[in-house]
Amino acid sequence: MTSRLTVLAGPTAVGKGTVAAYIREHHPEVWLSVSATTRPARPGEVDGRHYHFVSGEDFADMVSKGEMLEWAVVHGRASYGTPRGPVEQALADGRLPLLEIDLQGARQVRAAMPEARFVFLAPPSWDDLVSRLVGRGTETEEERAVRLETAKVEMAAQGEFDAVVVNDEVRRAAEELVSLMRSPELDDKD
Repeated sequence: MTSRLTVLAGPTAVGKGTVAAYIREHHPEVWLSVSATTRPARPGEVDGRHYHFVSGEDFADMVSKGEMLEWAVVHGRASYGTPRGPVEQALADGRLPLLEIDLQGARQVRAAMPEARFVFLAPPSWDDLVSRLVGRGTETEEERAVRLETAKVEMAAQGEFDAVVVNDEVRRAAEELVSLMRSPELDDKD
C-alpha cells in the first residue's frame, strides 16, 4: 500500500488536538505532523510536541524559503504552518502521516497535494461547539467571538472534504479517522 497524507481539519474548538493526541497515544503507526506557530504556548503545551513555537521573523523566513507545505494567519492574529520536509520524509518512509490543521491550510494542501485525503472533524451540533469553546477557558470573550465567526465559515466548508467524522466521543472519532486513513477506497466516493 502506498503511503498517503491525511489532512484533518474542522472548526475551532471541535477537538482536533484532542483527537490527534488520542491517536498519538494509541496508534504509534500514525505519524503526526507538528505545526509551527507564532502564537504563545498555552498551559501544558510543549515546544516540538504540540507545536514548534517560533518568532514571527523565523516563521516569515521559513515561508520565504518555501519550507512550508501550507501556512496561514488564523483568526487574524497568529501564523500557523506545516513544515514541508518532515511530511515529505514520512511519505518517503511509507508511514501513515496525519496533518491536523485549519481550513485555510487544508485548502493549500489540496492545491499542493491533491492526492491527499481530506477529513472534516465536525461537532455533534453548533451548541456543542460553542460550549466546548467557552468551556476550555483559553480565550478572552473577544477572542471567542472572533473564533465563533470563523467557525461558521469553517462549518460551511464540510462539502470540500472527502469524509466527515463527528467528534461526539474522542475515542470513537479517533478510531474512525484511523480506519479512514487505512482505507484505499476513501477517494473513490463521488
